[in-house]
Amino acid sequence: MKIFEEIESEVRSYARAFPRLFDKAQGELIYDDDGNQYIDFLAGAGSLNYGHNHPIFKEKLIEYIQRDGITQGLDLHTRAKGEFLESFNENILKPRDLEYVVMFTGPTGTNAVEAALKIARKKTGRENIISFTNGWHGQSLGALSVTGNSTHRGGAGIALHGSTRIPYDGYLGDDFDTTNLLDKMLSDSSSGVDKPAAVIVETVQGEGGINAASMNWLQSLSEICKRHDVLLIVDDIQAGCGRTGTFFSFEEAGIYPDIVTLSKSLSGYGLPFAIVLMKPEVDQWSPGEHNGTFRGNNHAFVTAKAAIDHFWKDDKFAKEVQRKGQYIADRVDAIVAKYGEGNFNSHGRGMFRGINCVSGELAGQITRKCFQNGLIIETSGADDHVVKFLCPLTITDENLKKGIDILEKAIKEVCDKADSIPEEKDFFEGDYSVSDEASKSDTFEPASKKVAS
Repeated sequence: MKIFEEIESEVRSYARAFPRLFDKAQGELIYDDDGNQYIDFLAGAGSLNYGHNHPIFKEKLIEYIQRDGITQGLDLHTRAKGEFLESFNENILKPRDLEYVVMFTGPTGTNAVEAALKIARKKTGRENIISFTNGWHGQSLGALSVTGNSTHRGGAGIALHGSTRIPYDGYLGDDFDTTNLLDKMLSDSSSGVDKPAAVIVETVQGEGGINAASMNWLQSLSEICKRHDVLLIVDDIQAGCGRTGTFFSFEEAGIYPDIVTLSKSLSGYGLPFAIVLMKPEVDQWSPGEHNGTFRGNNHAFVTAKAAIDHFWKDDKFAKEVQRKGQYIADRVDAIVAKYGEGNFNSHGRGMFRGINCVSGELAGQITRKCFQNGLIIETSGADDHVVKFLCPLTITDENLKKGIDILEKAIKEVCDKADSIPEEKDFFEGDYSVSDEASKSDTFEPASKKVAS
């Protein structure tokens, strides 16, 4: 462990939460150098939806390497890339009636987001991008400009321009449809919001606290984008590849985004791989206008094809994910009803779920206690107050139950020792101090009434 403290940058984060030397992993289990076993509810921050070292993917990859298959292909035509495209088209796009051009970007999610923003601006000739409160889209400058988290935005070192932030679904309370606000602002030439090139949205906000948009809200957002001739970008980097119960997280809403970004679990094996999907008319690139050296990771093409062929040729796997997602939801609902003095609540969809513990301190104590008992699980949200489920979709029922049992025990122990459980602040319902004149005014209404009206 000494070498990491000596020469690795202070920027490391997960290593601080889980200070062990990890050596091997298989499925949903990971082992440290001393042979201790942990159930992995982090799964490479959602990049291991099919678990560690899936045996079928591993066999295909080893076979490919042993025959000296191309490793790095830039954007050359290779057999591995062609076979991935054929499988993706036949098993993912066509069954969903999606007609997309596939763009291979640099290998990370933020690369895909950068390309999506760039092509949206090129296609429309407009600069502004509508993004959402608590949204998370990556760490490079363009992606940071549409990311909500102030800590990460502050790390940019410069002002971030080109984006207008709009409240996400539920941000202004359950009774306020924020797409109506967006529609009004885009319709009003005096709103101060420049007509955007695109709207970028996560259907479930992963790093923002596992906030899940309703299907009605997503449908309304899509219609508003069409009405105002604005492109809709769905960032499916963390919510996609089956996490919510369907391959794309927007399928249940029945919408057809203009642009979709994918990465994380796309390779199936944790290998760096990202793509941008766009409607053919959006594909306005000139040859070489946007490129990147490592957009030809053929090892990732091999394992991505294996993942699609094995899991997505029919709906059996999706139904299994939905079944496990319902089990997680039921367990989580029971936990928040039992602990936290009624102040905890559950967020999410499918196997993408979180427990809002209100306090980042409490959530941190819970995840640390989980780690002591053999469960790796992390937090998300602006204040790290949400305990976040990202277990592999392939996890066995036995280990899924065991992992949640460990979590429930940790929550009980932490809550039993806590002096009190803080209540979540409701900005739209509470006491407001106003002057006597204002309190007597016939026109004054508390903010809660204004929001609900």
